[in-house]
Amino acid sequence: MTTATRTLVVPGAARARIRRPIGRRFTVLTVLAFAVLLILAIGWLLPFLWAVATAFKTETDAASGDAGWIGASGPTAQAFGSILSQGNVYLWAWNSLWTATAVTVLTVTISALAAYAFSRLDFRGRKWLFVVIVAAIVVPPQVLIIPLFYEMLAFNLVDTHWGLILPQVVAPAMVFILKRFFDAIPIELEDAARVDGASRFRVFWSIVLPLSRPILASVAIFVFIGAWNNFLWPFLVINDTSLMTLPVGLQTVISAYGVQYAQVMAQAVLAALPLIIVFLIFQKQIVKGVATSGFGGQ
Repeated sequence: MTTATRTLVVPGAARARIRRPIGRRFTVLTVLAFAVLLILAIGWLLPFLWAVATAFKTETDAASGDAGWIGASGPTAQAFGSILSQGNVYLWAWNSLWTATAVTVLTVTISALAAYAFSRLDFRGRKWLFVVIVAAIVVPPQVLIIPLFYEMLAFNLVDTHWGLILPQVVAPAMVFILKRFFDAIPIELEDAARVDGASRFRVFWSIVLPLSRPILASVAIFVFIGAWNNFLWPFLVINDTSLMTLPVGLQTVISAYGVQYAQVMAQAVLAALPLIIVFLIFQKQIVKGVATSGFGGQ
């Protein structure tokens, strides 16, 4: 038995006409995307480099508009030395680390439990309560400053670490993001574990959390960065210099000695340096979490 085959022959010129527009369009879009990203990267990097350059100037060069990037007197670490010698910078850095870590652990724990309950449990008022949580995302934190302060005052938590930490652990946005991720986990995995006799918490601990490591890492990193950078609430609730966080403590040093531009930039660099280190260490987890969690606008 013979089988007849029919071959469609496309001339080389026609193949070129078919492939060329697709290749050209892809190349143009790629170059355009890289050009836009390069412009945005330069737009972000130039102010940071200028801040670093100003931090290594003398106060005279920093106040002068014609000193350039390096300064007439050359680079110097005098501003950093002044900041480190005038205040309890190391104590403030430890307070920031302890506070941000505690806020991160509590926020991730509470948000994960709440998100799993909204995703898997069917209880009365679940939909309306979740609507309230979603609505709370658009409420500016500054609106709650005065009620929170009076609440901390009533519980005698002003000028305490817990008064600084507890109001920051409620994060409706993180509950929403985690719920979206939990909704995407196949429920058949949990049903199989439940059939084998696993409890609800065992399912959550042994199945859901291991599958959610990328999103949990992303949420933890973003919460840590937000807690580290938080200035307004620590500035209001903490008056004791031994309990101040790094942003608040450095600001008091600058205020006490007037506006000195080199020291202001040195303060900004010192406050941002730990976050830069965190990003460099966990950049793979951040990118992976953004790609899989909904931060990128799924």
